[in-house]
Amino acid sequence: MPSLSPPGRLIDVGGFRLHLHATGAGPGPVVVLDAALAGTSISWCRVQPEVARFARVCAYDRGGLGWSDAGPLPRTAGRLANELHVLLERAGETPPFLLVGHSFGGLVLEVFVARWPRETAALVLVDPAHPEDWVRPAPKEQAQLDRGARLCGHGSRLARWGVARMVGGLVGLGALGPAWAVVKAVTGGDLTSRDEGILAPMWKLPPDERRPLRRFWTQAKFFDALGSQIASMPVTAGEVLAAAAGGYGDLPLVTISSTNPGDYRLRQQDALAERSTRGRHLVASASGHWIPLDQPELIVHVIRDAYEGARTP
Repeated sequence: MPSLSPPGRLIDVGGFRLHLHATGAGPGPVVVLDAALAGTSISWCRVQPEVARFARVCAYDRGGLGWSDAGPLPRTAGRLANELHVLLERAGETPPFLLVGHSFGGLVLEVFVARWPRETAALVLVDPAHPEDWVRPAPKEQAQLDRGARLCGHGSRLARWGVARMVGGLVGLGALGPAWAVVKAVTGGDLTSRDEGILAPMWKLPPDERRPLRRFWTQAKFFDALGSQIASMPVTAGEVLAAAAGGYGDLPLVTISSTNPGDYRLRQQDALAERSTRGRHLVASASGHWIPLDQPELIVHVIRDAYEGARTP
């Protein structure tokens, strides 16, 4: 079983610490991995070890998530990109960086690229969120944001009251019925078992990687950070659209879609790839949204290609 202590370092970025897990070495750019909305460095457990065979690779936890301390609110992409830049600088990681972002993490890295283009060697976006969907959310999307923020509010209160730790203990013992009974009683039925996927697909992780999640998901800082990311999506989307307005020039860019994404998402992804003269759009052959866990070998292949291309003048 893995230790509950952080596998990497906790680095002060201005009054609070972020967790950075760096492995491997190589002559090319440093690969930086940014996880999905509720994801952590653990989300890259099937990707990072393979990339470390040929490159220096860093996975990190955004403020409030994983092993990182709580960071200042609101948790918008602009703030998160700044924190990541400080983290890499204070950790002594030398640019250029090959940036790899999954879902929400892609939004953070799109802002990073715009602010530090000379420090970016390539950009890989794994089934990324698209800011145009969220800058002025339609009623359906706004309802999603409202519900997500409300559920995180419940989670934060459960954590502060100690109920979340008790529920986690029941789940660890396999007592799922009593666990959900407690949750329903405390939340007035607002949170149900169909909402368990809001966090991350725990069942897709290797068993040894799941243990720390039970601790992460019983901490108020996790729900506060996640709730702020969700509630701030319109602001984040505006930051990304403003940052990416000029396109990506000839930056090597690969965007990867999940399998059978639908015509609307395919058009979005094609348009995103076309924002660089060296852009490509790939579709995963057998993966849902969580490509880093469903089809990690595809991401490793794309990173290796981008790594080799970034090293070649």
